[in-house]
Amino acid sequence: MDATPVDIARDGAGSVDPGRRTGNLTFAPANGKARSPVVHAPNGHHLSRHTSDIRTTRATVSVIIPALNEQRNIGWVLERMSAAIDEVVLVDGYSIDRTVETARAVRPDVVVVQQACRGKGAALRAGFQAATSDFIVMMDADGSMDPDEIHRYVTPLMNGYDLVKGSRFVDGGGSTDLTTIRRFGSKVFVRMTNALFLVRFTDLCYGFCSFRRDCLKDLALTAHGFEIETEIAVHAAKARLRIAEVPSMEGERRSGVSKLHAFRDGQRVLRTLVRERLSTRRRPVVDTISERALSDWRSAVEASYKSDRRGHP
Repeated sequence: MDATPVDIARDGAGSVDPGRRTGNLTFAPANGKARSPVVHAPNGHHLSRHTSDIRTTRATVSVIIPALNEQRNIGWVLERMSAAIDEVVLVDGYSIDRTVETARAVRPDVVVVQQACRGKGAALRAGFQAATSDFIVMMDADGSMDPDEIHRYVTPLMNGYDLVKGSRFVDGGGSTDLTTIRRFGSKVFVRMTNALFLVRFTDLCYGFCSFRRDCLKDLALTAHGFEIETEIAVHAAKARLRIAEVPSMEGERRSGVSKLHAFRDGQRVLRTLVRERLSTRRRPVVDTISERALSDWRSAVEASYKSDRRGHP
């Protein structure tokens, strides 16, 4: 059985793109027409079902950012977001600081989605459902991921890939944030995933990622916590999507304390890998809705009811 193709996206004559800071990031030529897809399949595997889709209009891009009490970091992230990004969706986990106000001050057109249940996975799923663009890019709000790298995640999608994963362990990538325990755990989980699912990933538990919005059904996401990153990669492999890895540099969070717990979240990743290997059935989504979200929904329904009554005496 052949391994699922995972290509390392490269520029030029085989050299890894070291990343370029692009204050005016664009994803199509100035004439508004995208170039014909140039797709390389060095391993001889199947190509994406999108490779024959030659766009005549510019592809749109949504960036999804889950956030919980990131007032001191979200401004830095959004200030470095290119104007070429069509939509920024901030999924707020009912922050008690001024995360949302800071985001709107920096980027007035930001779309704010209130998270209905706890967990990074639940937040991302809510953001994916709210996104309206052709391509979806997901990244963190803590400043550990550089918005200037977004072009690395978009251009492979324009050239026939379905999903693009950031990797800290290929040439041009790296991390100044990984502890010894987290680095060891990441390596173990990558090797397990490659052995269980016959893939060739170099990184797994990293949240800088992109995919075509029309692949959401194939991804069939259900995760609630940090294991969402593992679920995305594994479901993409099981769905035989065409996957690329690109180099990414992970920095330290700019301010505050990480919400990642190495042992607890590592156990969730391990359970996800075992479950996905043993099961061929899709897992149903069961969300626990918070009281605050229920209250907000009730208020919205009551406001809509009152508005309807005023309009129909």
